[in-house]
Amino acid sequence: MTLSRAVPILTVGDLRAAVACYRAVLGVDVLMDHGWIVTLGSAGGGAQFSLMEADETAPVTPTASLQVDDVDRAHGEAVRAGLQIVHPLTDEPWGVRRFFLRDASGNVVNVLAHAA
Repeated sequence: MTLSRAVPILTVGDLRAAVACYRAVLGVDVLMDHGWIVTLGSAGGGAQFSLMEADETAPVTPTASLQVDDVDRAHGEAVRAGLQIVHPLTDEPWGVRRFFLRDASGNVVNVLAHAA
């Protein structure tokens, strides 16, 4: 399995104000905006981070998104490892297949793959 992208997610109280703040301070671009989550970074590539108030389809807000090439395998490994799945393996309407796990330290992580 290959990890192709890791994006931290900051939970904010006011999404639009947070986006404006980070854009002004860091000069970053909006790379993705679904209305409830915004990913910021440099348009040419490199580091990214996301901001959200709450996840639109999941019961908890994750602290990071980890993109893998085989999300079904990752899900199976998480279950075998006895990790708590806090959002089931789901095909989301915005083109990703994902699940959330809670690791041994309590971090909630969004594990995903983009639909082929």
